[in-house]
Amino acid sequence: MPTDAADFRSLRFSTRGLPERMRVPMWREEFGRRIVHVDIEPLSDVPFQAEATLQALPGLRTLAWQGSAMRFKRSQTNIIDGDDSIGVIICSPGRSQLSQRGQEIEFRAGGAIALLHSEPAIVTYAEGLQFGLSVPREALTPRVANVDSLTMRPIPRRTEALRLLTAYLKSALKNGALAAPKLRDAVVTHIHDLVALAISDCAPLGESSASAVVAARHIAALDYITAHFQDPELNLEAVARCQGISPRYLQHLMTSSGASFTERVNELRLQRAFALLIEPHGSARRISDIALDVGFSDISHFNRLFRTRFGVSPRGVRGAGRIVAESRNPDP
Repeated sequence: MPTDAADFRSLRFSTRGLPERMRVPMWREEFGRRIVHVDIEPLSDVPFQAEATLQALPGLRTLAWQGSAMRFKRSQTNIIDGDDSIGVIICSPGRSQLSQRGQEIEFRAGGAIALLHSEPAIVTYAEGLQFGLSVPREALTPRVANVDSLTMRPIPRRTEALRLLTAYLKSALKNGALAAPKLRDAVVTHIHDLVALAISDCAPLGESSASAVVAARHIAALDYITAHFQDPELNLEAVARCQGISPRYLQHLMTSSGASFTERVNELRLQRAFALLIEPHGSARRISDIALDVGFSDISHFNRLFRTRFGVSPRGVRGAGRIVAESRNPDP
């Protein structure tokens, strides 16, 4: 069923600006008891601080929060809310602990663990950034057998499905995909698929054609390219190797999205070069040095690509940038 903007809700909570004596009571009552239905206990003697962002829509809730070390306790009193969703906690700093069904599990930075919202639980968080999401039980039961048995099992951070899930979530949240009605249903479905893969003992994903895996692999590859495009040695084979896939499969991922690997890398390099050329201190650097810094080893090739992309030479962009800067800061 299509969803519209009214189905999406984003809430932000923060203790900033509150008197120190009011931070813990407000965080406990307004955030803990009213919103996430847990009792919260601070675990540090230093002044308490915390902030959180909650996004909720049909089929998915996400929660990112950071601040002091604290303990969340979901007791029998809390579970009368009838929430039977499956929660997944992705631990960022240090180590966290989860207690449920008589078990106490420690999971480390970058790892994750699933829990049942329908049963009492205690989660102890280290100071720093944390992230969690909840999906309806009925969304997972068609995807995995006996979903209850998959909770309370640490998911190591190197687990392939978990890495793809976190990369996909990061992109969806950064780009506002959950708030876009036209994208939302597909994104939520992909997240359900990736959560099911992450919490289950699935076989290596390989070069799967499943839409969720394809989308997540594409995002992970783009993230890697964005972080390394200035490396002149970056090539299709290197990226594919880091992603655990073949160059042919990676090229297919790239071209199916509208831009080849080479086109994507060149676009990032050219955009970065353009920014360097027009910044106030850009005129102090040689154009050839800027080209090398952004990853081009052939200056003539850089000049041709730049003119084709922007309709003007690098020298022309620099001249225009200098004129703009002088008009904004005229001599007295």
